[in-house]
Amino acid sequence: MSSLTNLTRHLLELEEFSPKSHQLADVINQLVLASKLLSRDINRAGLTSILGSAGSINSSHQEQKKLDVIANDIFLDLMKQSPYVCAVGTEEAEELIVFDDAHHQQAEYIVYMDPVDGSSNIDVNVSIGTNFVIFKRRSAPTQSLTPEDYLQPGKQAVAAGYIVYGSSTILVYSTGKGVNGFTLDQSLGEYILSHPHIKYPDTASIYSVNESYSPLWPEPFKKLIESYKANGQNFTARYIGSLVADFHRNLLKGGIYLYPADTKNPQGKLRLLYEGIPFAYLAEQAGGAATDGKQAILEIIPTEIHQKTPLFVGNKNLVSQIA
Repeated sequence: MSSLTNLTRHLLELEEFSPKSHQLADVINQLVLASKLLSRDINRAGLTSILGSAGSINSSHQEQKKLDVIANDIFLDLMKQSPYVCAVGTEEAEELIVFDDAHHQQAEYIVYMDPVDGSSNIDVNVSIGTNFVIFKRRSAPTQSLTPEDYLQPGKQAVAAGYIVYGSSTILVYSTGKGVNGFTLDQSLGEYILSHPHIKYPDTASIYSVNESYSPLWPEPFKKLIESYKANGQNFTARYIGSLVADFHRNLLKGGIYLYPADTKNPQGKLRLLYEGIPFAYLAEQAGGAATDGKQAILEIIPTEIHQKTPLFVGNKNLVSQIA
């Protein structure tokens, strides 16, 4: 494809212009528009009052930043405008948000998202992001949503992606037909294909983990990290503290992101539906892998919308060493 291919054209050509592809394209385009609005706000963060704490907590009992609240409102508003979205799950809301008005009677798509990943980094001008995954409900649109609709394993997802707000704004997505990346051209207001057919490099030398938590780690995991540091292994540590940014670097350069369960968070700390599944979906589409240490992330059947999980995601050969 030409480097001047925009996101909408790419998506519709990828899905062969079927009626269902138009519906999915509409949902993704609403996410895209929301990301453009958020990118604009982020680029003006130091000039507007969106830095600092919002004075509230989210569903995971974490302090909300002003940007968390602003981004959540932007994405929810744009999702509600699509007639094809029946429900949205977001890290910032305790319950699944269901759209059951007349405008959404035929809606079939359920979207989970983390509107701002790594929001504390905006105060110091470090890359942050948005991540999402899209499912198609199993029951008929005329029926009420059931747990089988909104608690599906990742292998049933129809699309996933993320946006990195950094030195440039980049969107990476997949609908199960490979992974492609698009850079936002601010002068055009369009995402242009810049990273076609993304695959993990054959060799990987980066590991990304918060080593300040090492006193809480189980011994086998400590030994794994020490093995990365052993002479001759040629590994380098890179950790930003924004999962989107860490994943994006490792996807392009080759590496593994690790967030194990520990004595403080025995179930893990990352959210399965908002973080684990989107990145696992993209990793597998790019030739990588993702596990919770026992099974593939995409095989896990969620039992609640804010379920937590350990996460190890990246090059397949490195993920295969996790036990």
